[in-house]
Amino acid sequence: MDTEAPGTRRPGGRTARTRDAVLQAVISELAENGYAETTVERIAARAGVAKTTIYRRWGRVSGLLADLMAQYAAQEIPVPDTGHLDSDLRALAHEIVTSLQHPATRAAFGSIVAAAIQDQAARQVLSRFIAARIATMTVIVQHASQRGELPAGTDAAEVLQIVTAQIYYRLFIAGEEPSDGVADRAAATAAAAARASVFRSPPPN
Repeated sequence: MDTEAPGTRRPGGRTARTRDAVLQAVISELAENGYAETTVERIAARAGVAKTTIYRRWGRVSGLLADLMAQYAAQEIPVPDTGHLDSDLRALAHEIVTSLQHPATRAAFGSIVAAAIQDQAARQVLSRFIAARIATMTVIVQHASQRGELPAGTDAAEVLQIVTAQIYYRLFIAGEEPSDGVADRAAATAAAAARASVFRSPPPN
């Protein structure tokens, strides 16, 4: 029995080309029409495939979103290790901003962020993506704590969430353009708050 979730299988050959075409169609649809107007039928027409192909492999639009975000997650962002918290967070923030500089990618990602407010499937897809990225980068804060740059008990995930949240807010809520300034301010704010013990976990009872 096939127990794989929709969109999690990694194909090769012609199937890989079909996947690439479909996911590019998802990006274009989200960028042009938003999550609410994106349908399997429109994606199939844009990708030049039968809608039954999409239903059979991905199920619904949520399955397509899951595969799209899995593709984003697979694009590795190197873990910065400069020997200093500020420069590590700044490098990470710049990588995030750079990954969202392409207008179509940014618009598609923004539509998922917007949809996550009201749609549970979109929220779950986005939450899994962010959680996976943060889990990979917690070593930045752990190393800073070991060097004595941060108070003991600093919650690494909380620090990284603030970096990400600021960037998403500026790009997708405030409508700012991706820039070095956006990245620098996000990193500096998170570093300052961490040093001020804002993200220090309470001691166990």
